[in-house]
Amino acid sequence: MPRGNDPQTKIHYKGKNEDFIIFADSAQAVKDWKADKSVPLAQVVSGWKVFITHKHGNQGVLDGASKGQLEDEFGTSRDDDVVTKILEGGSIIESEEKGRMGDRNITEGGRVAH
Repeated sequence: MPRGNDPQTKIHYKGKNEDFIIFADSAQAVKDWKADKSVPLAQVVSGWKVFITHKHGNQGVLDGASKGQLEDEFGTSRDDDVVTKILEGGSIIESEEKGRMGDRNITEGGRVAH
């Protein structure tokens, strides 16, 4: 997962009942893999976790997809097969994180009720 201001690439797959997300190393890596399937998936995918968004498109809370959800949508729960189908049929979304947004020091000034 990228940190700070690193770009983030995710692949969004709109399924029948659910939206699926996987993370990729870069959009270029996905394009290279689509052009040449001999490139190992490990060089394209950033982690082997498939997420669902509870029908919120490519945003919202990401929860891990269950084997039942994967089998219902893709006919299999094998990671390689599911990731391949998402890469082939999904859309690439690139975004850049705007840094960490949390409070740095909550004891500063007027942020703490006295």
